[in-house]
Amino acid sequence: MRILFAASEAVPFAASGGLADVVGSLPRAISAKGHSCAVVMPLYSSITEDMRRQYGLKFVTNITVDVSWRKQYCGIFTAEYSGMRYYFIDNEYYFGRMGMYGFYDDCERFVFFDRAVLEMLRSLDFRPDIIHCNDWQTALIPVYYNVYYKYQQGYDGIKTAFTIHNIEYQGKFGKEVLDELMGIPQYNAGLVEYDGFVNMLKGAIETADQIVTVSPSYAWEILDPWYAHGLDRILVMKNYKLKGILNGIDTENYDPSDDEAIAAPFSADDLSGKAKCRAALHKELGLEMTDEPVIGIVTRFVKHKGIDLIRCVFEDIVSKGVKFAVLGSGEKIYEDFFAEMAARYPSRVSVTLGFVPELSHRIYAGADMFLMPSASEPCGLAQLIAMRYGTIPIVRETGGLRDTVRDNGGAGGNGFTFKTYNADDMKDAVKRAYSAFRRKSEWEALVKRAMLCDYSWSASADEYIAMYEKMLTDHDEPCMDYE
Repeated sequence: MRILFAASEAVPFAASGGLADVVGSLPRAISAKGHSCAVVMPLYSSITEDMRRQYGLKFVTNITVDVSWRKQYCGIFTAEYSGMRYYFIDNEYYFGRMGMYGFYDDCERFVFFDRAVLEMLRSLDFRPDIIHCNDWQTALIPVYYNVYYKYQQGYDGIKTAFTIHNIEYQGKFGKEVLDELMGIPQYNAGLVEYDGFVNMLKGAIETADQIVTVSPSYAWEILDPWYAHGLDRILVMKNYKLKGILNGIDTENYDPSDDEAIAAPFSADDLSGKAKCRAALHKELGLEMTDEPVIGIVTRFVKHKGIDLIRCVFEDIVSKGVKFAVLGSGEKIYEDFFAEMAARYPSRVSVTLGFVPELSHRIYAGADMFLMPSASEPCGLAQLIAMRYGTIPIVRETGGLRDTVRDNGGAGGNGFTFKTYNADDMKDAVKRAYSAFRRKSEWEALVKRAMLCDYSWSASADEYIAMYEKMLTDHDEPCMDYE
């Protein structure tokens, strides 16, 4: 099979979150199993001249792309990274800016990108069987394919898959963009209209052959209004083509036995290096070196990450002697809270605002526990990375956290969980983890179980391949799987 992944970001070229990690890893895992994959993304100005030379960026051709009544220049470039072919859509007006998102004309920018992805296929020697789109920035690709390209010569038989990485971000705009930017005929407007707006995500749900979420639990959670951010009605109607596949992590980038960012290597067979990483983290962050556990937090400071729960009981937990190593940034109210806690408890609370990749590795390696009390979590990568480094997750049972972390109170436990979105329940999970931590032999066995969990992309790639094969052979029954 030939699969083209379309996304607004991908490592190592441009990244703002988990989407880039997925698009940088999943195609490689599928390619390793004998299929041909490529990635297409915008050519941002953040892809520097040094990076372009490093990865051998080459000009392929230029074409003209329709953006409603406009005709816009589009350059097509290509490069190789880790054996993967990447294509880049170039237009200085749309992508030659500082930053990737948050501009007043984001709708127009990604309308252009989505049309360009389809138009560029005429100029490439890579003809995909499946175009796999990701998040609202690529949601119009299946819409445009069905409206304009499906019956054109050379485009017949292409299937489209669409992954919802986070349903909160939908690409909602006023109806005026239909004519002014999208160029979608009025008789097709219903594909993207929803609740009085143009909703790009809704358009993909309507027209893609397969809808995918990044964990099995998230696939059925988003049928519930509490999780769906208004899209539950259309998702319930289209649930026959909804499937959840758990994300993996890049086990080469996150490998405690071969990670230059941490103080000492270690593995499930030899945990001595983790003790050294723990000691080094205390020293680096100025924490008091005691036998009490260190809880790591590496996250964005936003409400749905459960920061409100942490605020409610933070000082209660610290008063028990527990220490915190916090790394992240986000809403100012939460940044100010953590800064205040660090000032109030300097020997027990370390807070680093921003994101420092090397420090995140050292927190994963040197902390004892990892706290993730999310209100919602489509998949979550941090808990998977933490387990890879023998740091025990404490999570709320939602989305991918439910699918990956099993409570230590049951058979094969690899962490600690709580169900309700409640600060006292979270504190109780921390208390149970603290009690287990003091029983050293039990804790060491728990650490080894967590480290031996396989959350590599290999298993997920097998599920994607099976889904693609079913899409190409079964025209009447899309894949459907919540478990």
